[in-house]
Amino acid sequence: MNIKISIALIMCLINFYTPSLDTPTSYPFTVQISGQGDKSIIFIPGFASSGEVWKDTVKQFESNFTCHILTMAGFAGAAPQSPITFEHWKSQIANYIKNENIEGLILVGHSMGGGLAMAIAADYPELIEKIVIVDALPALMALTNPEFKSNNNLDCSEQVKHFQEMSNQQFYEMQKSSMPILMANVEMHDTVLGWSMASDRETFAKMYCDFSNTDLRSRLNRIECPTLVLLESYFVNFKPAIEEQYKELKTGQFRYANKGLHFIMYDDVDWYLNELNQFITAY
Repeated sequence: MNIKISIALIMCLINFYTPSLDTPTSYPFTVQISGQGDKSIIFIPGFASSGEVWKDTVKQFESNFTCHILTMAGFAGAAPQSPITFEHWKSQIANYIKNENIEGLILVGHSMGGGLAMAIAADYPELIEKIVIVDALPALMALTNPEFKSNNNLDCSEQVKHFQEMSNQQFYEMQKSSMPILMANVEMHDTVLGWSMASDRETFAKMYCDFSNTDLRSRLNRIECPTLVLLESYFVNFKPAIEEQYKELKTGQFRYANKGLHFIMYDDVDWYLNELNQFITAY
């Protein structure tokens, strides 16, 4: 496989709004609420990203929907919190939905956030009305390694040690080198890079390791709600492998962007907003 796409797939694992809701410390995320409406949308950002990544998206929907914008603990300046695992974050987002009595809910997730949206819709189908997955796969590592299987006894200590021992300059250079692979819109490189630099290094390392080990393929047949999957333009070259990963998702609509890379909301703005609007507002 082309080394460029291999690196991009790995690195994609890697506060504009004033908070209007102070979330309890039990939740491993902060929440910012914008807009109003009988129906709600929860926006989940990707790895090491701020909820600010949804800024322009929220503007399109806040007049008719109550928008809950998450920033996960330890990412983009948000205070870190243990335990740092994909499954804990999944279950706590579900608890937030139940505790806040959020109904008519649409989940929108980018990258790792798309994985969380899939997992929530599969494990708590009664809570979700629709989901949108923005450039995420059920098993990211399986795209480059068809024999990939999750390790139930995964030890992330070496990766944590490696990331924590990196100097700030080394970490900066590593993250900076990934920007052209993740995003064509150079005007947003510094913003996204800043989110990574503001992230807690232990959280970064543990979630990088844990999400790399995540495989949601066997859960997809439990998703009952309509699902829109938006994928970056380059992924059309891997369409058979992607469709194989998603074969158990019976409710999915799949769309490939016309241009751009992983951060579709910055690289193919008009196409992305049009697809999102058609899906979310359809009844």
